[in-house]
Parts: sequence; C-alpha cells; structure tokens
Amino acid sequence: MHDIEGLVDGYQRFYANRNKEETRLYRRLAEQGQAPKTMVISCCDSRVDPSAIFDAGPGDLFVVRNVANLVPPFEPRGDYHGTSAALEFAVTGLQVENIVVMGHAHCGGVKAFLDGIYGRSDGSGFIDRWMSLLNPARAAMLQSDPGKKEGDHQQLLEMDSVRCSLENLQTFPFVKDAVSRNTLRLRGAYFSIFHSSLLGLDPESDTFLLVDV
Repeated sequence: MHDIEGLVDGYQRFYANRNKEETRLYRRLAEQGQAPKTMVISCCDSRVDPSAIFDAGPGDLFVVRNVANLVPPFEPRGDYHGTSAALEFAVTGLQVENIVVMGHAHCGGVKAFLDGIYGRSDGSGFIDRWMSLLNPARAAMLQSDPGKKEGDHQQLLEMDSVRCSLENLQTFPFVKDAVSRNTLRLRGAYFSIFHSSLLGLDPESDTFLLVDV
C-alpha cells in the first residue's frame, strides 16, 4: 500500500469483510464509549503495530506512538506535550490498569541517535530535542561497556529506552499515585521484528525475558 488509492482499497476491504459481530462491536463502542484496560506506548515505526502484535481488537488498547517509544519527564510548564497529554487522559480519564512501554529491534530513531544524527544538545530540530532524552542512558552505556560492537550498542539502547520511559513515567504525580494505590501497573516489553518474538522486562531482575509461545 503506497498511495491514497491503496488506503481507499483497504477501507473497502475492511468494510466489506466485517462480520455482524464486528458491526455490533463498533456500534457498542460508539454508544458506550471506550474502556481499555491497557495503554501501550510504542514506537511509530511502521513495522511495529501494537494491535497486531497483541492481537487486540477495537477498544482493547489505548495506544500512543512516537519516535523511539519515549516518555518525557513530568514538565507542567512548557509547550505542547502530546505524549504527556495522552498519558494523563489514559490514567485520570480512562483509568487504565496497565501501561506497557514497548521498544523494538532495528529502531531507526535509536540508530540515528547513536550515529550522532539526532540528539545533539545544540540541535534545533524537533527530533534532536526529543532524542536527547536518551543522552544519559547512552553515556552510561558507553562508559560501562565501551568495547561492544555497534549492533550490540543499538540493542542495549533500544532496551534502555524502555527503562528510561518507565522511570520517567513515575515522575508524573498521577501515575505515581495510581501505582502506590495498586490500581496501575507499569511494564516494559521489547519486540524483535526479524523473529517476531516478544520479550518482557522482569521487574525483579531488570532483564528482558522471552515470552513463551
């Protein structure tokens, strides 16, 4: 699908192939509103679709996608905060019970950041400022294990982007409050595009473990 005509064709297939149950589902969601239990924060990479990976239907997931699946720290003053606004709506409005931050292999944003294309402190672009959120994680990674190959560095930083976002989530007062009341759980995940495998971040060991299939 490479053009608008392809999108139209896709919609026509979607409309023609919906069964009666899906039609009733959409009507119920329109009448009753949404009530997803889980929010997923993932990369906007076209190869990583949370709804497809988790086999979720309409109304199941509240999804936010951005470059490198990052969550900024709590900043009540500033300009426009799309991810922070979505997070606030999910926790205080929808009262989701889970937030999953999902990173992935072969992340173009992380690779460009490691290559020095994005994330420069003097950069004026939107992506520069956004990717600079990973500067502390990158510095710590290179200092702790400078001998690793470039590909290993990329995977480590892709996983650290998940850890960074989970840490930043807890700087939001409404998230911290919900976690303390045990009404909200924070989880990390990592998707391998090549193998279609999913890893979950174990909160006890702080390591990514393969999810059984």
